[in-house]
Amino acid sequence: MATKLSKQLKREIEVDGKPYMVTLSPDGVKLTEKGKRLGREHSWKELIGAVAGGAAPSPSDASFGPAG
Repeated sequence: MATKLSKQLKREIEVDGKPYMVTLSPDGVKLTEKGKRLGREHSWKELIGAVAGGAAPSPSDASFGPAG
């Protein structure tokens, strides 16, 4: 049985040698370059809509990746 997500869960990942923080919360997911405050956020509804619609969020739709 899976555990319900009731509070934030943070994990560090490495992509192309750069560290990032992934934060999962009941509201959605956020990806931030480690040491930075601003990142990319997507609500679960946005992600489910993208999957149900058959298309991933496009780069112009505040995609995942380092904040500019």
